[in-house]
Amino acid sequence: MNNKIIVIISTGEAAKARAGAMYAVNALKHAWMEEVKLIFFGPAEELLLKDDVLQNLLHDYQAENETALACKFVAKTENLEEDISSLGVDVRYVGEIISNLIKEGYIPLVW
Repeated sequence: MNNKIIVIISTGEAAKARAGAMYAVNALKHAWMEEVKLIFFGPAEELLLKDDVLQNLLHDYQAENETALACKFVAKTENLEEDISSLGVDVRYVGEIISNLIKEGYIPLVW
């Protein structure tokens, strides 16, 4: 059985994004999964900057000694890179990262 997942949050809808982030946090906190990567992508990047609940879930994820990622292409295009970085999110080009994680056996869950 595979115990490694990538939670990709790409939605701009707060309720859906919060659900994905909450799952990522709880999967780590309660050891439902061995490894949980959290990636913000697309409309979720702007939402992250506006939504306090989502930011609190991000902080809970970070409290588990994890670092979330955000897509650098989207962040640069939307002029969000500096603000996202200020939340402690690692802003990087994530296409290859996601592909490599899948090759390593991580299962992607997309919200």
